[in-house]
Amino acid sequence: YDDYFKKTYSWMPDDGVMMLHTIVIPEDEEIKAKGLPLTMSRVRFIKFIMDYIYPGGRLPLASMVKDHAANAGYTVTREQHLQPHYVKTLDTWARNLESKKDEAIAITSEEIYERFLKYLDGCADLFREGYTDVVQFTCEKK
Repeated sequence: YDDYFKKTYSWMPDDGVMMLHTIVIPEDEEIKAKGLPLTMSRVRFIKFIMDYIYPGGRLPLASMVKDHAANAGYTVTREQHLQPHYVKTLDTWARNLESKKDEAIAITSEEIYERFLKYLDGCADLFREGYTDVVQFTCEKK
């Protein structure tokens, strides 16, 4: 993350503003406050994402984004949480994929189609239940 923020900071004019739109996971305190259980089905789905969708990927905490931005010299002036909106987005993408099932399978395979439908529906559930959020961070160079 440090490399990303340092690079974008170096590209910005002195009064530059960057809006970063990223998926985050909740802090430990949020997990406890929301009473989010870590079930085997959740663990399996997260493993599915890590194995088949984003191998080697990792979602940050919102505090990590802010810390890395600050380390590069940015001031985070706004956080906009879009969790309920992203549920609708993921649901729409999944229904659109379903409506184009035959076309999707023709250009990929039944396995790929099923994989991405599972991903979209499962991620919508993660957002719906509060396990993930989309946040827009406004980062100002000062």
